[in-house]
Amino acid sequence: MRTVTFLVLDGVDKGRVFRDLSVPVTIGREEGNALRLNDERVSRYHAKVQAEEDDIILTDLDSTNGTRVNGSTIQIRRLRPGDQVSIGRTMLLFGTMEEIDHRRQCDSGAQPAEGGAQTIRSDELKAASGQTAAANAIRPTLEAATPVEWSARERDMPPLPLKLSGSQAARLTEILDYLHRGITQACESIEANEDGTEIKLGFDEWQTVQAVQMLLARYSRMVAEPESIE
Repeated sequence: MRTVTFLVLDGVDKGRVFRDLSVPVTIGREEGNALRLNDERVSRYHAKVQAEEDDIILTDLDSTNGTRVNGSTIQIRRLRPGDQVSIGRTMLLFGTMEEIDHRRQCDSGAQPAEGGAQTIRSDELKAASGQTAAANAIRPTLEAATPVEWSARERDMPPLPLKLSGSQAARLTEILDYLHRGITQACESIEANEDGTEIKLGFDEWQTVQAVQMLLARYSRMVAEPESIE
C-alpha cells in the first residue's frame, strides 16, 4: 500500500511528523482527517492526497484560504519529495529525508546509493583509516574522494543533551525558536519553477539565511569556549 510522510516546518504543529500515512489522505482541522492540523485558517477538510499510477497528487478541496505548493497557489498538483506545501498558517514538507536525498541525487544525475545518499561520518572515516598502515598512507586521497555530506536523516542527527534543567530547556528552546523564525521568514518569499527543481531567493532573504548561519557559528563557539563570550 502506498504511504506518504509530511513534516510540519511551521505553524502550531511545527516539529510534528505525520509518518507513513496510507493514501488517500485528507488534510484539515476536523478530527476525521488522517492529517489533522490545529490551525484555525485550515478548512475542516482542506486538501486531499491520493496516488494515481506512480504519482502522488495533491488536490485543494475548495478550501477557504487555498493551498500553495512551493509558493504557488494550486488547485491540483503532483507532489515530489522536498516540495513545500502551505495550508493556512502551516508549512509542510512532503517526503522522508531518505526520499528527498534520493530525489536530490536523481536530479543531479548522480547514481543514488541504496537506501538514500551515503553519508560518511568523520568517526567512521577515522576508524577506517586507522586500521592498517596502508590505510593511513591513502588517507588524504580517501578524504578528498569522499567528503562528509550533511544529512537530515534521523539516523544521522546528533542527539540532544539529556536531563536539562527547566531553565536550560527553556533557554535552548528560545534560541532554537529564534533561529527557526529567521529561516522560516527567509523561505516565505522563495519562488520555485514548475517542478520545484530550482528556487529563487531574494537578496534580503539570502542575507537572513547568512545571518542565521553566523548566529549558529557564534553559539557553537560560545558553548565550546565560554571565555570567548564578550
